[in-house]
Parts: sequence; structure tokens; C-alpha cells
Amino acid sequence: MGIARLVLVGLAVLVVVALIVFGVLSLIGSLGSDAETVPSPAPSVTASSVAASPSPSATSERVPTVLVECLRERCPTVFLKVTGGDVLLDREMDRGEQFQSFDPKVDVVLADSAAVRVQVNGAVRSPGKAGERQEFTVSRD
Repeated sequence: MGIARLVLVGLAVLVVVALIVFGVLSLIGSLGSDAETVPSPAPSVTASSVAASPSPSATSERVPTVLVECLRERCPTVFLKVTGGDVLLDREMDRGEQFQSFDPKVDVVLADSAAVRVQVNGAVRSPGKAGERQEFTVSRD
């Protein structure tokens, strides 16, 4: 009976270690995905986008499929998701905070469409009424 207990204790230790490793890997993965989608106060040009640009002007930028900017002190939940894919943003935003996506097709849900300014393929979308919830899908031109 002593060996059976040792085997059970050993198995329990392995399960606990596996859960800890899984938790750490999940945490690292979620932090890594947030780092890629951290909104910046102003859009910036990366070296790869300038090099891939066919125009002779080095100052031209890629136009995002959708750009959302918070106009109020605190904007209610903004939700952006690649159609049929990953969630890009699902949180409240602060004044001046921007988020942009270059994905070909993005689903957008705004809890208060008057609190944010939305640009679709570089064109400003008309805001809704204060407190109005809007849902729409934007596609790359």
C-alpha cells in the first residue's frame, strides 16, 4: 500500500507542475498579444511598410482598414474583431487613445458611437447619436 500512495503523490505533483507551466505559458501568450495591439497616440510608419510601398514618396503611410479614436475623457467599450478570427480590442478607451487595424475585414461594435471617431479606409465615418450602439463590418478597399 505504501507504493500506491507514492505513485498517487507523484502523479499529483506532476499535475500541479503541468498546471503551473500551462498558466505561465498562457500568461506569456496573452501579454505577447497585447504588446502587438497596444494603441499608440499617433500612427507611425514602420520600415517594412515604407519599403513595401510602391510610391516614390518615403513619407506615405499605409491607410488602416479601421482607426478608432476616443474623443471623450472615457469612452465606453469598443470591440474590434477580425471577421472569423481573433479579438483585437475589447475594452474602454481614454481620451486621445487610438487603435488601428490593417486586417482585410474587421467587425466593429461601439457601445457609444458618439464618443469615438471612426475612420474606415481613411474616410471619417459619421458619428451616431449620444449613447447609440453601433455594429458594423469594415472591409479593405
